Amino acid sequence: MPGVRIREGEAFERALKRFTKACEKAGLMSDIKKHQQYEKPSERKKRKLNAARRKMRKMQMMQR
Repeated sequence: MPGVRIREGEAFERALKRFTKACEKAGLMSDIKKHQQYEKPSERKKRKLNAARRKMRKMQMMQR
């Protein structure tokens, strides 16, 4: 769990923004979104396959 220490004279909004950024970097936001709704195993496999295809296509484009 990411934590943020509030600096001397720092605004709350600024500290909240740093905390949000730390949560995103740790992958908590994507994990929460994944678990908000049940995903069937077949849908999970299809999503992962599509992600792998996108990644391969991106790698091929970078090599050209």
